[in-house]
Amino acid sequence: MAIPAGPVIVSMGVLFFLSGLVVNLIQVKSKLSNSMRQFVVFCCKLIAFIKGVHGKLVNLQAICFVLVRPLSKNTYRKINRVVAELLWLELVWIVDWWAGVKVVCIFVLTKPVIISHYYNSYLAVGQNPFGKEHALVVSNHKSDIDWLVGWVLAQRAGCLGSALAVMKKSSKFLPVIGWSMWFSEYLFLERSWAKDEITLKSGLQRLKDFPLPFWLALFVEGTRFTQAKLEAAQEYAASAGLPVPRNVLIPRTKGFVSAVSQMRSFVPAVYEVTVAIPKSSPPPTMLRLFKGQSSVMHVHLKRHLMKDLPETDDAVAQWCRDMFVAKDKLLDKHKVDNIFREQEQDMGRPIKSLVVVISWACLLIFGALKFFQWTSLLSTWKGMAFSAIGLAIVTFLMQILIQFSQSEHSTPAKVAPSKPKNGGEPSSGTGQDKHK
Repeated sequence: MAIPAGPVIVSMGVLFFLSGLVVNLIQVKSKLSNSMRQFVVFCCKLIAFIKGVHGKLVNLQAICFVLVRPLSKNTYRKINRVVAELLWLELVWIVDWWAGVKVVCIFVLTKPVIISHYYNSYLAVGQNPFGKEHALVVSNHKSDIDWLVGWVLAQRAGCLGSALAVMKKSSKFLPVIGWSMWFSEYLFLERSWAKDEITLKSGLQRLKDFPLPFWLALFVEGTRFTQAKLEAAQEYAASAGLPVPRNVLIPRTKGFVSAVSQMRSFVPAVYEVTVAIPKSSPPPTMLRLFKGQSSVMHVHLKRHLMKDLPETDDAVAQWCRDMFVAKDKLLDKHKVDNIFREQEQDMGRPIKSLVVVISWACLLIFGALKFFQWTSLLSTWKGMAFSAIGLAIVTFLMQILIQFSQSEHSTPAKVAPSKPKNGGEPSSGTGQDKHK
């Protein structure tokens, strides 16, 4: 499959390489008024990041996919982890350094870690296992940037390049970012269990021989939290005799049950993540991030041993529902206390993403200056028109990304008006977000 796809993938990568170069030229030569300075600084950095760096890195992923993967899948995965980390660090930089989002986290181990062997390293009693083991990550979907917060946590744990997720099928067609996710073995579903059951099982089994620790994120609520969706979930729960949620939606358990069934033999832990936003902080959105506006997010991360989960599918489904009932109560307490615990830890902002961004910026600016010495692109009307078209395309793509991330544009979960099916599930969805 890799060889026939090669010409298309590489040619698309070259196209984005060239468009990224044009945008970088605009960054160097544009002269704008002081009133637009802040907006231009953001646009230039963002454009260089999205089009210049991402286009080149995705192109490298495509080349490795075509040339390396057919020979050695493990070698390809190790190379791709490094490339993907360089790519995702640009987004981590936006969270940490551009917008200055403060992520405060509490880590909870249900049982102490015994001396174990994890991927050529040893964990002593009480040592932090996060980032040193395979894990299934299950989170509520509180904000538009929960997926980015997951990347921040993965970066702190040292496994950003192998952070995966279950997403809707159309996500892989999202320019640059979606393509890179496809190369990184994200799982893409159609939100129809009849079609997705086989896809999910085969995708999970492919991870069995993954050579490095990975996190696989699954949003079992199936969509992002909004007040309208909460009211629909509450109405359904009341009619079905289920606990009425106050801060979360009713989880769909089929995807979770399938994941546990397929991954039980090679994934040692389930990470239960609860995301909350303190009352004093505005809800974080992609648009706020791009404007450089800060927010605060509180994260409660609890580690469960996979071997402690029930054996039967029905019991696993009930375990998932019970987890969200407990999560609802935890969020009730957070509303009162405005914190999860006194032992919450500020995640800080490591300098690694800043170093990567500065390095790429220097490289891109140097290349652009050299290119200006060789050509006179912006000295002709044709060149200026070509540059303007390139900038318009980038602006359009960024608008797609922003709209794609907004809660109000996500597809609501289907809520049955009658009695619950399949042990209390509101629908037959797999649990992936319709608009991640």
